[in-house]
Amino acid sequence: MKAVLCEQLGSPQDLVIRDIDSRTPGAGEVKVALKARGVSYVDVLLIAGQYQVKRELPFIPGSEAAGVVTEVGAGVESVQPGDRVLTPGGFAEEAVVDASDVTPLPDSVRFTTGAAFKSNYTTAYYGLQRGRLKAGEILLIHGAAGGVGLAAVDMGKLFGATVIATASTEDKLAVCKQMGADHVINYTEGFREQVKDLTGGRGADVIYDPVGGDIFDESMRCIAPYGRILIIGFTSGRPALAKTNHLLIKDAEAIGFTIGALSRHDPAWAQRNFEHLMGWLSSGRISPYVSHELPLEQAAEALQLITDRQVIGKAVLV
Repeated sequence: MKAVLCEQLGSPQDLVIRDIDSRTPGAGEVKVALKARGVSYVDVLLIAGQYQVKRELPFIPGSEAAGVVTEVGAGVESVQPGDRVLTPGGFAEEAVVDASDVTPLPDSVRFTTGAAFKSNYTTAYYGLQRGRLKAGEILLIHGAAGGVGLAAVDMGKLFGATVIATASTEDKLAVCKQMGADHVINYTEGFREQVKDLTGGRGADVIYDPVGGDIFDESMRCIAPYGRILIIGFTSGRPALAKTNHLLIKDAEAIGFTIGALSRHDPAWAQRNFEHLMGWLSSGRISPYVSHELPLEQAAEALQLITDRQVIGKAVLV
């Protein structure tokens, strides 16, 4: 089978495409022919060796996919060949995984939608839970045109919040509006005063920040009393240094979280969240936005589009 391999740490252009052996599923495993694979900023960091979790070389980038079961190993009864599933899977033509790790994909959901769904929406859902977002509150989302940002816009409206989305271009802001944002702000011109104007001077109750750096610093100046700022990541390249005097004066909280930690520390909570999300996905209540669909052979191009901030929502390899 064909697979995209990271054989040396570096840029997307350092990736190579190889023919590697196809593996037969063992007991408790299934083989899935992958039809779509999600591409994320984490993949950019992984191949550069800049992610907090390191992978042993060589490795296949990617972590979430959708496809069709082609073979099942001994003892597998939960799925059968022909089933459509969500599955862990990288930038390859197929994956062999534990049967317990695949989830049925409803016929109503496209493979590309399924591959764009899990990591972004589980992150957004858990983050807004950690932020204790309530109906009627003001939710400020930075990097709102990115994968985890647009998922937060979608989920924020489901929670009943008033959503203010920030992004860097008019095209990105238009998609944020399409996804349900009540107000949009081009953050390249600053956002503090606009947020205060939109909230009658009070500020945002919950701030969802995957950007960090200067964005975090400015956010602390427009957070509402008793507000919560969620630390999702540092796509700006600089983790912020939270000024505790600002938190003190506003009676505010800074909350960090990772979706991986939830799965490790409270798998029952993670499973409940995923089941809720699958229900909303199946009914069409939530819908991931995919701006780019590229063939598997163009994995390097997809990662470069993410690096260059050209992707809105998600890029998917098909």
